[in-house]
Amino acid sequence: MIVVAGEALIDLVPRGTGALADLKPALGGGPYNTAVALGRLGSPTAFCSRTSRDAFGEALLDGLRRAGVDVSGVQRGSEPTTLAVATVGTDGSAAYSFYVDGTADRLFTAPAALPASTRAVSFGTCSLVLEPGASAYEKLLRAAAAEGVFTALDPNIRAGLIPDPDAYRARFRSWLPSVSLLKLSEEDARWLGGTPREWLAEGPAAVVITHGGDGLTAFTQDGAEHSVPGEKVTVVDTIGAGDTVNAALLHGLAVRDALSREALAGLGAAGWTALLRFAARAAAITCSRPGAEPPYASEVGEP
Repeated sequence: MIVVAGEALIDLVPRGTGALADLKPALGGGPYNTAVALGRLGSPTAFCSRTSRDAFGEALLDGLRRAGVDVSGVQRGSEPTTLAVATVGTDGSAAYSFYVDGTADRLFTAPAALPASTRAVSFGTCSLVLEPGASAYEKLLRAAAAEGVFTALDPNIRAGLIPDPDAYRARFRSWLPSVSLLKLSEEDARWLGGTPREWLAEGPAAVVITHGGDGLTAFTQDGAEHSVPGEKVTVVDTIGAGDTVNAALLHGLAVRDALSREALAGLGAAGWTALLRFAARAAAITCSRPGAEPPYASEVGEP
């Protein structure tokens, strides 16, 4: 089982232009999208989070259940659901403003243990920024790594939520010894101010950088680089594309029985190329439709 740990929220997505465009609520949050994508691809998946008991919270859990995701470990609270207002550019790229004060997901507490069948845990996005929950997710990351569980990190930077960028960058570096697979976008990499080789030296077995429509590159501990081009598609928006890549990488590794540092080291050029192409196909499908709607296994083929 792959456990995805992090926030679930409601994206308010514009169906027009301008600040007062008609906003449609959509299920979202980076970890949430990753969990849904994994479930749709067919990986046994569980979600580890804290959601509201309000109508939005119920809708979020229903979306996970429809994707086949185990929600038995989700904590609940009476606080409201986090809202994210998306602004979509002419190129389909999305920017967000957040309403996070006093919301349910911020009060997440680390579970005493992960499910016995856990093969990997994925972390990222707002959940690693907003306290006090951020410290609880960080505790879970370190504990999982200490137990030898494969860990994946997608920082998915939301700069508007980070009051002290230098402190966050230092904290990010402190996580790297506990990370098996680091995935991030070119924009995230520029904001964080490091390089894949620097990050590899601090812990991860592999670093995957996404280049938008130009594809993906994996950097590995043996000094190799493996790149694939992006899949050509008419972009509606990019909401959920990076989360889909994250899920596709984890699903592909699970299918290959490669959710370990040793297995990553043995993938080789052919294995990495096939894995990255699968992730590019999955992300392209997500970009071809509005909102975070990752593909099902039948749409994307074998990893």
